[in-house]
Amino acid sequence: MNIKTSRNRTLALLSIPLVLLIICIGTSIGSSNIGIFDVFSILAHKILRVPLAEGIDSQQVAIIWNLRLPRVLLAFIVGGSLAASGAVVQSVLKNQLASPFTLGLSSGASLGVGLVIVSGISIPLLGNLTMPVVGFIFSLVTMAMVLKFSEKVDRSMSNTTIILSGMVISLFFSAALTTLSALMTDKIESITMWSMGSFSMRGWTYVKAGVPFFIIGLLGLFIYLKEMDVLTFGEEQAKAIGVDTVKVKRSLFIFVAILTGSSVALSGTIGFIDLIAPHVVRKIFGSKHSYVVPMSVVLGGCMMIITDLIARTIVVPSELPVGAVTALIGGPFFAYIYFKKSK
Repeated sequence: MNIKTSRNRTLALLSIPLVLLIICIGTSIGSSNIGIFDVFSILAHKILRVPLAEGIDSQQVAIIWNLRLPRVLLAFIVGGSLAASGAVVQSVLKNQLASPFTLGLSSGASLGVGLVIVSGISIPLLGNLTMPVVGFIFSLVTMAMVLKFSEKVDRSMSNTTIILSGMVISLFFSAALTTLSALMTDKIESITMWSMGSFSMRGWTYVKAGVPFFIIGLLGLFIYLKEMDVLTFGEEQAKAIGVDTVKVKRSLFIFVAILTGSSVALSGTIGFIDLIAPHVVRKIFGSKHSYVVPMSVVLGGCMMIITDLIARTIVVPSELPVGAVTALIGGPFFAYIYFKKSK
């Protein structure tokens, strides 16, 4: 085992207690701060049935368990999903500025949610989850359209063709949503607020809805870690050693759609995490995807928790949209990558 591999493994192991610490900090801080040791006691009481520490009342238990913890866990799931998706899209398309949003997934999910808001429909068995599920379905359909359109234009599905196809479909869906908002002015505020991204009032129902997509999407990406390593050397070299590049690309993009679509549907449009986290991870761990993908999940999830914490505490009792905070942070970072690459 070389020094770099040993260092990467050590850092990966250290990330586990770091994640737990950030989750506890995110759960502890809010409009009414609750000590981090009290948070540990409440979690131990709820999970392991350990008696509560002295001085903790039922209201604090309800705040931590019913409001803050599901919100923090959902933020981690969404951030991790977006970051992992961004890592895969950047690797497959060989472009540091590429992201799942480049492929039109956000626009597709936004259009689906916009239709739900305007129509006011609610699927009986889904109830409050109608909006997330519809958003996810539209995102998955968008990805299928991008792949089909790319294949029709270019049988080899080159990276440039996929990016351009995603941009075309994204612009079309964005225009459709804008037209819908203009026609339904009484619903424009609801559509706008959702599109800004937020974890407010997202309880355990949303967490339970997001976990299956999170697990399926990540397991799907882990299956193709070696193929992604090979693809970094170029498609011709990958084909030469027997990798079916078209099949691998299609499969990876479907799992990206599962992760991104469910995330956008659960939280709204939150950008830049999928751009920043993979870039930072590659700087620290290198380009091997057995580290890039899981560590992007860790870093993306932690960044989203911190961003959400800033959004809900910086102007108490009001709350900023999470998407606005990530844009303020990610905009300069995006410009830095672009100009550094150009230089």
